[in-house]
Amino acid sequence: MGQLQERYAAYREPQKFMEEGVYPYFRAITSKQGPEVTMEGHKVLMFGSNAYTGLTGDERVIAAAHKALDKYGSGCAGSRFLNGTLDLHVQLEKELAAFEHKDDALCLSTGFSVNAGVIPAIAGRGDYVICDDRDHASIVDGRRLSFATQLHYKHNDMEDLERVLQKLPLEAVKLIVVDGVFSMEGDLAMLPEIVKLKHKYNCSIMVDEAHGLGVFGKQGRGVCDHFGLTDEVDLIMGTFSKSLASIGGFIAGDKDTINYLRHTCRTYIFSASDTPAATAAALEALHIIQNEPERLEHLWDITNYALKRFKEEGFEIGETESPIIPLYVRDINKTFVVTKLAFEAGVFINPVIPPACAPQDTLVRFALMASHTKDQVERGVQALKKVFAAEGIIK
Repeated sequence: MGQLQERYAAYREPQKFMEEGVYPYFRAITSKQGPEVTMEGHKVLMFGSNAYTGLTGDERVIAAAHKALDKYGSGCAGSRFLNGTLDLHVQLEKELAAFEHKDDALCLSTGFSVNAGVIPAIAGRGDYVICDDRDHASIVDGRRLSFATQLHYKHNDMEDLERVLQKLPLEAVKLIVVDGVFSMEGDLAMLPEIVKLKHKYNCSIMVDEAHGLGVFGKQGRGVCDHFGLTDEVDLIMGTFSKSLASIGGFIAGDKDTINYLRHTCRTYIFSASDTPAATAAALEALHIIQNEPERLEHLWDITNYALKRFKEEGFEIGETESPIIPLYVRDINKTFVVTKLAFEAGVFINPVIPPACAPQDTLVRFALMASHTKDQVERGVQALKKVFAAEGIIK
């Protein structure tokens, strides 16, 4: 047995839950993503998706992807820097920049690669990167790849953020990177307060709008627009894999910073460009969310309904202000049991355990799409009420 085999033969954590019959991961879906999906031979209500706009199965998005596939083929066989730029990529970047009210934008092949590449590209030796304790793993890894000094502050604790900033040189580049919507708990960054500290301590701000795009702000522009602070945020990051019904990501900002990133961001220069079909799908989804305000209105109608019903039934849902509703379990084993029992009752939800949260904060994540109905939400609430009550989590 080799070194690696010896080391990782001892990794048995997943097998433990498999043996207990509560392993919840990698379930195969055999239908389109939507409010109901087929898994393991039967239909379940899908409350574990990030497709907030409900566009992943939209025929217009699918048709746009087909058209691009026919015209451009299945891939670009190279990076954007060399042979992999299509006019379709350029069009999407221009439209995203206009949508986010920024000078320019870059599209990358995944949202993770945006954060993993942009942060180390713009913050180097002598600089500082400051992150919220609950920032997404892609932000954490981007910070780790940077030669800048890495700092963090307690989740949404503005006094702690100010304590960190007070110690830093006024003239140094200080980049605050924060999720607009925190992906597990559903609460929002305290952006107005962060902007005040930006001016007080001469900082820059990058906001990850992965879970804000298509959900908050005018036409779904995100949390920055929701707070009316787009002009105060230096860089806006977003993904295509959620509200834009595709795969990929982007960074939007001023023309000089984007020009610098276009020629230095390693995950942009050294990764193959996004496929024609994925690019066209994201572009079509962007058009739809701008032209169908009723989609966003319905998402918020059912979100507010779900928030109300979970509170009425005695669930602990934390500080969420979004279609992401955490249902706290506060026990790792019970979190897996609840996920299994919910699935057997016809409801798909996501378990959240360390390292995605603290051990005492385990939860299941109930997420809504614009394509859900109130009837489906109510069915989900009732099923989960029985499961949580049976496990003694709620009365």
